[in-house]
Amino acid sequence: MHQVATQLPEYEVAFSPYYSDGFLDFAKKAGLLEWTILGKKWVKRSSDYLKDHNLPIDYQGKLHAYDLVVTCQDLIIPKNIQGRKIVLVQEGMTDPETLLFRLVRALPFVPRWIAGTSTTGLSDQYDRFCVASEGYRDLFVQKGVQPEKIKVTGIPNFDNCRKFLDNDFPHRHFVLVCTSDSRETFAYENRKRFIEKAVQIAAGRQLIFKLHPNENVERATREINRYAPGALVYQSSKAEEMVANCDVLITRYSTTVYVGMALGKEVHSDFNLEQLKRLLPAQNGLAASNIANVCRELLGQEVASSVPVRCRWDHPFGVDKALQTISKSVTTEVE
Repeated sequence: MHQVATQLPEYEVAFSPYYSDGFLDFAKKAGLLEWTILGKKWVKRSSDYLKDHNLPIDYQGKLHAYDLVVTCQDLIIPKNIQGRKIVLVQEGMTDPETLLFRLVRALPFVPRWIAGTSTTGLSDQYDRFCVASEGYRDLFVQKGVQPEKIKVTGIPNFDNCRKFLDNDFPHRHFVLVCTSDSRETFAYENRKRFIEKAVQIAAGRQLIFKLHPNENVERATREINRYAPGALVYQSSKAEEMVANCDVLITRYSTTVYVGMALGKEVHSDFNLEQLKRLLPAQNGLAASNIANVCRELLGQEVASSVPVRCRWDHPFGVDKALQTISKSVTTEVE
């Protein structure tokens, strides 16, 4: 979202870590959501990013009334943004459609978030939905999203994967494994079998594991040392740069698979590879600019040229996970 903000220099901006209200806000304060993006760890990482880049912060959007919200996720629509113009931007790969997805589709009163990101776009509480590719447009329409609301713009973090080739990650020509946080989000994963499969694919080549940032590092490292002795384990290095330097990429449900496919790597995934090829984000390098133009389109419907504009951007985490809000104010509004 920060990238999109740089494409809208005519607006003032402010950011906020991702937030909720109602029951989920209570659960967050009780420490029950630390495994989600609402958890304190993620809020801190987002806040640190914003401070490091000297970006203005309006946590939970309490300082002003905003006219246009740009968010990476509609599983939660806080009350203070309901009824306002909203641009939803696809965050990355969506979760598989499980029984919980079908439950949400069949029973509209069931909260969308219980099915994870598989229900992205199903709130219908937005004006535009910016997606990664034509393939994703078709997928979201199939799920039930209104086609007239969808704009194929690409998504900023994955629209120019060749840029990741220029990096200083010290290893080359290895087999990379990007793990998931399935267990942390109460989904089943046979990690032993997954590691043993990676060892088999590596066939003696250097094996490197990049842990999901939400994962239990101590447990994951212990398992890797046991079932793949000699493998290297990284927690904080940039996954995209590691993908750029590897020969083989092994994932389960990770958006990094798109970086590998865009760069022509040998890829292994729990998703169907032919479907992933159809979904591959557009490599146009213009996603941030395209999304900014969607924002201008919506703002232009109600912002007179003589009225100055102030904007706030809400940002859940770094660049991939963000809630971004653009706001308008008249000249008489008290700051």
